[in-house]
Amino acid sequence: MGETRLPRHMFLWSMAIIYMFAFASLYVQIPGLYGNEGVLPVRLVEPRVDGSRPVLEQIHAHPSLLWLGPRLGLDLDAQQAMELLCLAGALLALGAALLEPLRDSLVFFCLWALYLSLCQVGQDFLRFQWDSLLLEAGFLTVLVAPLNLLRWRSAFRQHDAVTFWLVRWLLFRLTFGSGVAKLASHCPSWWGLTAVKHMFEAQGIPLPWSWFIQQLPDWYLKLGTVGLLVTEIAVPALYFAPIRHLRLAAFYIQVCVVTPAAAKHEHICVSYPRCVCVRGCLWKLWGLVQWAVIVSAAVAVFAISVVPYSSMEQVYSSKILPEVRQAYSLVERYRLVSAYSLDSRVDGRSEVVFEGSMDKNTWTEIEFMYKPGNVGVAPPVVAPHQPRLDWQMSQAAQGLADQSPWFTSLVHCLLQGNKDVVRLIQTDSAQYPFSQAPPVYLRASLYRYWFTQTAQDWSGPKEWWRRDYSEEFYPAVQLGDPTLEGMLNQHGLKETFPIQPSPDSPLAQALKQVRGHVQTLPDHLVLWSLLATVATIWLFKTLLSGVLGGRKAKPTPAEPKAKKAKAQPAAKNASASSLKAGRETSEESRRDADKSPKKRK
Repeated sequence: MGETRLPRHMFLWSMAIIYMFAFASLYVQIPGLYGNEGVLPVRLVEPRVDGSRPVLEQIHAHPSLLWLGPRLGLDLDAQQAMELLCLAGALLALGAALLEPLRDSLVFFCLWALYLSLCQVGQDFLRFQWDSLLLEAGFLTVLVAPLNLLRWRSAFRQHDAVTFWLVRWLLFRLTFGSGVAKLASHCPSWWGLTAVKHMFEAQGIPLPWSWFIQQLPDWYLKLGTVGLLVTEIAVPALYFAPIRHLRLAAFYIQVCVVTPAAAKHEHICVSYPRCVCVRGCLWKLWGLVQWAVIVSAAVAVFAISVVPYSSMEQVYSSKILPEVRQAYSLVERYRLVSAYSLDSRVDGRSEVVFEGSMDKNTWTEIEFMYKPGNVGVAPPVVAPHQPRLDWQMSQAAQGLADQSPWFTSLVHCLLQGNKDVVRLIQTDSAQYPFSQAPPVYLRASLYRYWFTQTAQDWSGPKEWWRRDYSEEFYPAVQLGDPTLEGMLNQHGLKETFPIQPSPDSPLAQALKQVRGHVQTLPDHLVLWSLLATVATIWLFKTLLSGVLGGRKAKPTPAEPKAKKAKAQPAAKNASASSLKAGRETSEESRRDADKSPKKRK
């Protein structure tokens, strides 16, 4: 059991850290994305409480905790309710990351329920593949984590091998599905082995070292394309190899932190005898019931996870059992399983560039903090923050404006000068050209972007990007423009009722104070501060445990005992020798006495 404990702890700790950053990153963006005057106000899609329907029925229809606020007596608006869920999730995940007893199945279930509640009302900004991946991995974490808070005996949880096979299966679907989707897309870049050459500049938000990787020789980048395809298509099969070293090699190739640990787990059949190898008939029966429940859940998750992938090919879709498809439809809203096809096409990079004007003659470009815009600005490092508006802007550039309803709402918010939305674009007012007054006119153009090439003297780049104008993405509009008003009405973004004033309850006031302190820093610095805080606490705990452990450690008295043990036999030998010597002396004295003249007479 000692061999399987470490991988499980590493997986649970990693999931707690991921949850913490996910909640914190979303929290700093809520006012601009989902506020009362945000891009997609959550109050327009907030589930309403229906007193005539049972609670469980409403939860099944709208699996979100937001509508439970009125039932619990919480006087909060929709934005504040989202902020409360994010803060609760971030604090709970922080506690799980720092305290091992909180890495519990119930805690991870609460984290999963909180994030699912946010995704249910998050609309386009919470429909990325990493959100689906976090929800699926989070649900598996509920099965993997022990039930420490209700455990009264150490033999309570003996099914790690079963649940970790689900983790392997998820990793296999993620990597293998991504590799197959690359070839199935018939993208010339993948079949011509030039995808890696363009992949780094086509990332959602490129990194600074992406430019340097782009400068590597073509033969090296083609070799990297081959290695990537082999890693994603051939290597995942080794996750289920019967030889442990092959599984370790496969996991270390894919992910060097979390997934290699899962390879240390043993086969599923090993978990059965372990769950009954405890003392007492009742405990054996309880272990057997627990094993049966977990195995049933594992089989069910495995079965329904095949359904999303069968939709890719109609031939395989018809072979899915109707019962399995029906089970998938029942749990689809909970996003327990998903299909993943990351980076299937590499078609270069397109970016939408906003321009504002006060007179419709002189236009000024509006630069975003994170996505490419100014060709002379280096790509930033924002991880672990996820700027969702910048990511959506990159996704919108791959289609048309009418395919992204939120884009029209963004244009409307910028024309109104909404400060929370402007803060998503630039937190520094000096970098936003319309900080004093919002633009009267706004338009958007589509540009093609490429990384620049290395200079002949191999010096650093003066310009990181080069770009060419492609076409108009959004026409020039102003407030009250028929085109703008028509698109707002078409997408249901036009206000049909006045905004209600924010509640003034103590909880609402506390949330406002927290928001006021957080807004003093840029979003990515908030996440970096959280990362530094967690690292500092971990370092302090490590040093403190080392100091306390050193104080508790006492020198072992093995050596004195040994010396004492050696001294005792020596003393015994010495006394025996003295007695023997005394006897010999007395005998010699008697002999001398017999030989004396007086004795002879």
